[in-house]
Amino acid sequence: MVFTLAAPETYDTNLLAEDPQLRTRTRAAALAGFCAFLSFYAPQPLLPMLAGEFHTSVAAISLVITASTLGVAGIAPLAGILADRWGRKRVIVPSALLLAVPSALAATATDVNQLVFWRFLVGVCTPGISVVISAYIVEEWEDRVGSALSAYVAGTVLGGFSGRLLAGLIAQRFSWRAALAALAVLNAAGGLGVWAWLPAGRRFQREASAASTAAAMRRHLRNPQLVATYAVGFCVLFSMLATFTYVNFYLAAPPFGLSTAALGMLFVVYLAGAAATLVAGRWIDRKGHRLVLMVAFTGSVGGILLTLLPWLPAILIGLALCCTGVFAAQSASTGYIGIVAKEARAAAVGLYVMFYYIGGSVGAAIPGRFWARGGWPACVALIAGTQILIIALAGFFWQPGKPLASTPIGEIAP
Repeated sequence: MVFTLAAPETYDTNLLAEDPQLRTRTRAAALAGFCAFLSFYAPQPLLPMLAGEFHTSVAAISLVITASTLGVAGIAPLAGILADRWGRKRVIVPSALLLAVPSALAATATDVNQLVFWRFLVGVCTPGISVVISAYIVEEWEDRVGSALSAYVAGTVLGGFSGRLLAGLIAQRFSWRAALAALAVLNAAGGLGVWAWLPAGRRFQREASAASTAAAMRRHLRNPQLVATYAVGFCVLFSMLATFTYVNFYLAAPPFGLSTAALGMLFVVYLAGAAATLVAGRWIDRKGHRLVLMVAFTGSVGGILLTLLPWLPAILIGLALCCTGVFAAQSASTGYIGIVAKEARAAAVGLYVMFYYIGGSVGAAIPGRFWARGGWPACVALIAGTQILIIALAGFFWQPGKPLASTPIGEIAP
């Protein structure tokens, strides 16, 4: 993931130590991010195993991932509208609790169609967290917004990493059903934690009507900087899902022949992305959103090219560079939305998440055609081209410098 979301600075541990309530709220935000992505990408290391069990093709089994991203893309704008009307916590907590249900039911699937259906519902439940929490943080933290957003992003990274790692290890020892069921139990426990720790919003201002929010969304779509940011989001998750879906098939085949457990361990590279998220926030404050994104994805282009070397350490380094680019881009993109969007912030983020996950859906499906024709090298060519497009979009449409200096996030009206 990210899914998700931005981080303009790093933790201030002294502030957290002085304010227990702030520390609790920050932990709740991080836990919400962990829950949102614990099960979401967990099937990725299981794809070769699932393709064998259900006797289906690489392109067909990738629908297990595509279904979830389509669910998010379809519901993300609605989640933003509901949050702008009902309040942030009233959407976040039910979503976190409901997420465990389709996660558990996916473990009962007896064919690919059932599995894809339950995975679609996992995606439907996710935007209530991933879309709304960033708006909640921007509203509720008087300052140190970046610290809270960094905590959330770090939580999403840790959740995505833990889900993949545990899925691979449990499936190797028991079965893929046991893996998905175990993650559903963890999701339920995490949802209860979010319910207990996340305080109600104090600064939420209800939108006058759903129609007013929809009108604001139409205005967002006429803003060239926001549209460019949505296009960046589309390409970011496209490149991420294309990389981490099809690299499993590449590494499961000769000459590597990695097991399901080893494929789960592969996602330890996410920890590099988690560390990069915290560092990227500080650099965004100093150098601006555009420069950080362009530098990060220049590294990602080099990283995906490294995966062409038939040497596993080089591939791991390349994947770590790809992760770093994606998570830095999420920090930059969602932070930039906070600068550019002057109204209906949750709806603005909802549109971003919609385009982001549409890109993920395409990124999980379309590279299957490239895989069928040219294997991993063909996929790498597609991914590198997409990463270069991200750099071009930000370079052309985003404003340079440090926009926070003139328009602090805390002063933007919700």
